Amino acid sequence: MFGKRPDGRLIRSIDPMQMITGFLMKKRYDSMNMYEDTFNCETWDVYIKEKEAQGIKMGYMHIFIAGIVRMLALKPRLNRFVMNGKIYARPKIWVSFTIHPELHIDCPDTTIKLCFEGTETILEIAEAINEAIRKETVLRTEENNTDKMARFFTALPSWLLNIVSAVLMWMDRHNILPKSIIEFSPFHTSFYITNLKSLGINHVYHHTCEFGTNGLFFAMGKEKEVPVAEKGEVKIQKRMGFSLVSDERFCDGLYYAIALRELRKLMRDPAVLETPLEKKVEDVK
Repeated sequence: MFGKRPDGRLIRSIDPMQMITGFLMKKRYDSMNMYEDTFNCETWDVYIKEKEAQGIKMGYMHIFIAGIVRMLALKPRLNRFVMNGKIYARPKIWVSFTIHPELHIDCPDTTIKLCFEGTETILEIAEAINEAIRKETVLRTEENNTDKMARFFTALPSWLLNIVSAVLMWMDRHNILPKSIIEFSPFHTSFYITNLKSLGINHVYHHTCEFGTNGLFFAMGKEKEVPVAEKGEVKIQKRMGFSLVSDERFCDGLYYAIALRELRKLMRDPAVLETPLEKKVEDVK
């Protein structure tokens, strides 16, 4: 209440026009921007093989998540969210993603949520991802807290679930949602990512949810060989497509463009992410 939340601080020194945007566009679906691009993943393949030779499990999703975390650390305005019309800055970087322990239609999925400072290397981020996945697959003996919370709510009768969900969203809007729920909720996150490459299909434009604070949803697609023009010549290059559905209310288009250009630069060679960031860039007060 009064602008204080466990997952973010209220930004006061902001452009007046941007400040009122959250009151003019009250819903995330009112303010969704959709973007897509591709990365040259041939350098990723080389890097993954090098890490495999060193006994380090690395995949496209590890590289992509590490790049996004570094981008948010360097461009903190993308690590904001809008709640009840007001713009907040997150103190850390959270990522949520869903995994299927087995790739068959009857296997229930589970959601993982990780927290980073933003100064971590790609090796530290990969280790955290691998350990979290291992806990939810080979070492799993019971449901995690997120799944337990979801099962509790879905066990309620429909009429009561409607009331409970409305109350929770009201509490969230007024900054009185319990910290424990925010910590477990995959929707209270800096960005959500879905790895459709692992399913062998192309990326989609995934919606952002009205519940929670997530304003960035990335989707990875299946890589493929495409013709690319370079210096007057056409070459066949292996590229991975991705999409981003974003909330435009907390950040202007110019800043988004600069941040995504930074991400493209980081993704050219994943080895650059092995150098830790001395200090992340802090958002305005």
